[in-house]
Amino acid sequence: MSTPPRPTLRLVSGTDAPPRAEVSAPGAPGGLRTSWTADELMAMTFPEPCWAVPNLIAEGVNLLAGPPKVGKSWLSLGVALAVAAGGRALEAIPVQSGPVLYLALEDTPRRLQSRMGKLLGGQKAPAGLTLATSCPTLPQGGQEAIGRWLERHADARMVVIDVFAKIRGTTAPGLSAYDADYAAMGHVKRLADTYGVAIVLVHHVRKMASDDFLTEVSGTNGLAGAADATLVLKRARGTADGVLHVTGRDVDEAEYAMAFQPACGAWHLLDGPPEDHALSETRAAIIRHVRAHPGSGPKAIAEAIQLGYDNVKRTCQRMAADGQLHADAAGRYRVPGTAPTASVPAVPTVPEPLPTSENADEFGGHLPVAGVPAVPADEENTPS
Repeated sequence: MSTPPRPTLRLVSGTDAPPRAEVSAPGAPGGLRTSWTADELMAMTFPEPCWAVPNLIAEGVNLLAGPPKVGKSWLSLGVALAVAAGGRALEAIPVQSGPVLYLALEDTPRRLQSRMGKLLGGQKAPAGLTLATSCPTLPQGGQEAIGRWLERHADARMVVIDVFAKIRGTTAPGLSAYDADYAAMGHVKRLADTYGVAIVLVHHVRKMASDDFLTEVSGTNGLAGAADATLVLKRARGTADGVLHVTGRDVDEAEYAMAFQPACGAWHLLDGPPEDHALSETRAAIIRHVRAHPGSGPKAIAEAIQLGYDNVKRTCQRMAADGQLHADAAGRYRVPGTAPTASVPAVPTVPEPLPTSENADEFGGHLPVAGVPAVPADEENTPS
């Protein structure tokens, strides 16, 4: 009985990777050591993490998530080109050059060429970037296929898988959703740890927004829990500015202001906190809505301009403190100088005369005062 051929990566050029010996999994005979005594471990000296993009993408599993069409593929391809060429990632962070494997599993060669042409802007394409548009799923040979590429490129700095759903494979029967997600990440984790390389998994977020960006990652907590770092890219529709939320084991939790340039498809890392760049656009959107809909509360504003409720609520409070909005007692906002929300006219207060021994019996403590404006007859609170 003949042995079926081992799966290999299908590259854009149409060539197949030659068969290579498999690398033993961590903990297996001949594999990586996975246990020590406490004194042995404390006596060891470990190198610093290998960074594909310093302080942003380190060796290990990096989960890059964001809504559909937000620009995740543009960001990951741009970073891959920069690392392969040894330039500046996100137009701001110097990176060391090294081989990069980019699995564009939702793209065609034509689309990849078009996107790279925009990103390169006339510069020469780096030979260190390998592009592939198909790969077996991880349980069905994909892990071995990527491993063979990494063996041939011992100095590889990054692998990008766009998107993770295309390569994770089917769920084993009987596993819970959490266990299935964690097991799928385990295939990638073994590759990253065995070869000491940064692997970026492009993934989606849930439709429902959350105050905690980690909970927005689509799937169970098993995905974010198994990842060494999670990056969530957010950008309001119709705007160029975005925010990259980052947290991880070797990465400090931070938020980075980003700008997208559609003409060249490039994401740029901006100086300063996101508020310095995105807040002005947020405030402008709030003012436009409130001017058209005076008396709106934060929830209605957030839904109308498609931003997070907590962000809108805090921004409205700051704008009120800065005099850009006026808030009533119920927490509803209007632009200063505009009329308050239409309501039933208030009934003028009738002064009460001081009761005396002479008028107490006749007027019962209440005197009609001349000149008090009459209450409109059609008001619900007209006195009978």
